[in-house]
Amino acid sequence: MVELIKKGSFHDWGGFFVDKVTCIAYLLYKSSKNQDIREKAIQLLNGDVSIRELKRNVSIQAHLVIAESLLKKNKVDKNQVQLFAEEFMSVEV
Repeated sequence: MVELIKKGSFHDWGGFFVDKVTCIAYLLYKSSKNQDIREKAIQLLNGDVSIRELKRNVSIQAHLVIAESLLKKNKVDKNQVQLFAEEFMSVEV
């Protein structure tokens, strides 16, 4: 886990670890009221689509670039990301 944090795969906010994909999914979801973009964000959160696949989608590219930029600048509210994941993450048992 420490190695992943050093590589930037996880973000540490005082004991709460969030992976890059979850943060991007949250930022993507919040970036638009467009239902298609919000659905893609939820699919990204649940692993149904990859960031690479979304980058090929012209209608989402600009939103994805903004989300990645905000993540690099640490402009993410950890509590909101956690609430987003709790609400939209599918858990299979």
